[in-house]
Amino acid sequence: MRRGRPGAPSRGAAERTLTSVGTGDVGTAAAEAGTGDATARAAGRVVESSRLWHITLSVSGVEAPLREVRRALEQLAHDHPFLLTSRYANDHAEIRYWEEARDLHDAAAVALRLWGEHRSTANLPPWEIVGLEVIDRDTYHQRIAEGYGPPPASPVGVHPF
Repeated sequence: MRRGRPGAPSRGAAERTLTSVGTGDVGTAAAEAGTGDATARAAGRVVESSRLWHITLSVSGVEAPLREVRRALEQLAHDHPFLLTSRYANDHAEIRYWEEARDLHDAAAVALRLWGEHRSTANLPPWEIVGLEVIDRDTYHQRIAEGYGPPPASPVGVHPF
C-alpha cells in the first residue's frame, strides 16, 4: 500500500513515498482461517493481527461553559460507546478508552484524529490536543498491579475533574 499526500509530490520527494510494511504475523490469522502457518506462507499471505491499546487523550483550550462541555462529551460517548471515561473542566478534558489496532502507530493515529473528526458532530469545544498516551494492554495491567498509573476507569462515563 502506498501512502502520500494527494497532488504533486514536493520537490525531491518523488522517490520518498511511504510504503506500508507488514509485521510478518501469519499465525493468528492463519489459525482463524483454519490453515497452518506453512500453508499461509506458501500462499504468500502475510496477515497482521491486532492488539488492544489503552489511550489517554488530553485536550485543552479557552474556557467553555461546563454544561456544554459535559453535553458534548456525553454526545461523543453516545456516538462512540468504546469510550470508557471522560473527565472535564471548563478549559480541559481527558478521554480514556481502549483501541484495537495493528500497532502503536495505528492506535496513535486514530486517537489523534478523534477530537477533530468529531468536533462538529458532537459539538466539542475548539480545543487542541495537548497530550496523548498509548500503552499496550500488558503495560496497562502491569502499571495497575504495581500501583502506578491511573486507576482503572471507574465509574465509566463523563465526570467532572
